[in-house]
Amino acid sequence: MRLTTFFYSTLIAAVFSLTTAFTSDNTSTKSKTGDWFFLADKKVGFSSDYDVINFGNWKDDVRQIKLKVTDGPLKMYKMIIHFDNGTKQNVELKNRFVQGSESRVIDMDGGLRHLTKIEFWYETKGYLRGKSRMAVWGRN
Repeated sequence: MRLTTFFYSTLIAAVFSLTTAFTSDNTSTKSKTGDWFFLADKKVGFSSDYDVINFGNWKDDVRQIKLKVTDGPLKMYKMIIHFDNGTKQNVELKNRFVQGSESRVIDMDGGLRHLTKIEFWYETKGYLRGKSRMAVWGRN
């Protein structure tokens, strides 16, 4: 009986050691790689030429952002990024985005920053579909 108990205890310890030795914790490597993550999006149309994206309190501390435009083309003029300490960052874009394109990577002034909102001025007039979707992606 004692030999059987010893055998099972040793077997369980060996299996536990092997399984923990060959598994890795992906959460620590994911935060170090600086993967892009979705922050927010806005459906924009020809009825207006100005919009605001407001951010909540999760996942909105970023060092860099980029815009992805889908569902139709968009002509972007400028964007103002607002931070939690009341400061702003003006970004002149003056880009024509075709459907499925991305902006350049925009670095946040001061490194890692907490976003509160982004104001942007655009134009979709003259385009057949008249609507577009602009998504904001961040990386910390």
